[in-house]
Amino acid sequence: MSEALAQKDDRIVWVDLEMTGLDPDRHVIVEVAALVTDAELNILDDGIDLVVHATDAELAEMDDFVTEMHGSSGLTEQIKASTVTIEEAEEAVLGLVEKHCGEHRPPLAGNSIATDRSFIRAQMPRLDAALHYRMIDVSTVKELTRRWFPKAYYNQPDKGMAHRALADIVESIRELDYYRRSVFVPAPGPSSSEASESTKAATEAYQQFL
Repeated sequence: MSEALAQKDDRIVWVDLEMTGLDPDRHVIVEVAALVTDAELNILDDGIDLVVHATDAELAEMDDFVTEMHGSSGLTEQIKASTVTIEEAEEAVLGLVEKHCGEHRPPLAGNSIATDRSFIRAQMPRLDAALHYRMIDVSTVKELTRRWFPKAYYNQPDKGMAHRALADIVESIRELDYYRRSVFVPAPGPSSSEASESTKAATEAYQQFL
């Protein structure tokens, strides 16, 4: 594999959606943002940030909390004014994935990304097919850090409350970069012998349950 292909194989696609609710069978995507990073979490270009049109009937499905959130952020008025369809937004993200990842199916990353993936699966099926089934959920690292490294957890970067898709992605990338610096073993990581010792210790600790 060439160096260029290997680099594309390590790319990560970050997606954040704003929706009218949390049920993909009832609610719709109203904002789509996407960025691609390399393995070192460097953002590769400006990415995608699109507001998707929704009908009045679709907006009426929002509960009071979501109505207030999208109203105060200014998103609701942008949704009404937008002419972008969900198909056009999907095509734009697919173009970003193809540009940076080629034929490789990259993992999807974000915070609590399973919710976004369920909407992608239901409403952007071509994008879903272009992504690997594996996902990188920053929330998982957050929860493990809270249990194992509480000092690092309580000193993580503050998050804004913009509730807009692109800002949420950048904050997720920044958060994972923080955990990498503060919690994960510094580069270049353990030696082969140290890794083998860790394998031995972990195997012995759980062997009785297998």
